[in-house]
Amino acid sequence: MLDAFFHYEFLQNALFTGMMIGLLAPMLGVFLVVRRMSLIADALSHITLAGIAASLLLSKQVAFLQGLNPLYLGIIFSVSGSLFIEKLRAVYKHYKEIAIPIILSAGIGLGVVFISLADGFNTDLFNYLFGSVIAVSRSDLWTILIITVLVLTVLMLFYKELFFLSFDEEQAVVSGINRRLIHFVFIVMVALVIAASMRIVGILLVSSLMTLPVAAAMRLSRGFKQMFIYSIIFGELSVIGGLIAAYHLDLAPGGTIVILAVLFLLGAIYYGKLRRYFNTRTLRSDS
Repeated sequence: MLDAFFHYEFLQNALFTGMMIGLLAPMLGVFLVVRRMSLIADALSHITLAGIAASLLLSKQVAFLQGLNPLYLGIIFSVSGSLFIEKLRAVYKHYKEIAIPIILSAGIGLGVVFISLADGFNTDLFNYLFGSVIAVSRSDLWTILIITVLVLTVLMLFYKELFFLSFDEEQAVVSGINRRLIHFVFIVMVALVIAASMRIVGILLVSSLMTLPVAAAMRLSRGFKQMFIYSIIFGELSVIGGLIAAYHLDLAPGGTIVILAVLFLLGAIYYGKLRRYFNTRTLRSDS
């Protein structure tokens, strides 16, 4: 693959994009898992699907929109969905979790309607659903690079606030942290990363990349910072290894990346059990 990497632009686009997604998705996934909001990724991925389907429909019916990158409308739908989730969470104060299935259902419904109006599936939509190495264009790469810089900047600026809100929301509010603002900024970042990830991982699998590396890291880490680092390592290994395997075996990259992430999770679970077993034996022998 190394020789092909220097000769084919689409491989360069896919690898660089994958490395950025492998960094961003687990980073935000750590906060989602800790705050028990991991299902938001599923809801936003489905509303993004509606945006992609709408973009492909418009490109068929409106002449001057034929060259429009579907990623842009997908981002608009994803960010809009995140704002609606926040609005619904405010409306249903005592049942905030109901906002997620509402947006998820709306995304599926809109997506199916747009797909039916566009006369069913086509190759472009299939690539967005399950990911494609060939589908990643140079414009996608630059768009995701901008999103990466933006998300990393926001994380550096609001890391302490996000950390505080994730573990003790009530105390954070008492300390003067603007919960609504921080949560709004965070959910918009999640929406941007989900929309950016769909080219590589696919809309239906993107939530896996935000949760599986974090789940693996939780079995090995002994603190929040360690979990952060391990999540990124597992995410990057899953994406890069999945892309290489998908290229050589002619497989869908999204599924390959997720399967690799599952294998890392299983390895982390069994490694954690073995580590506890040997630690217990060591303690018994010392006593």
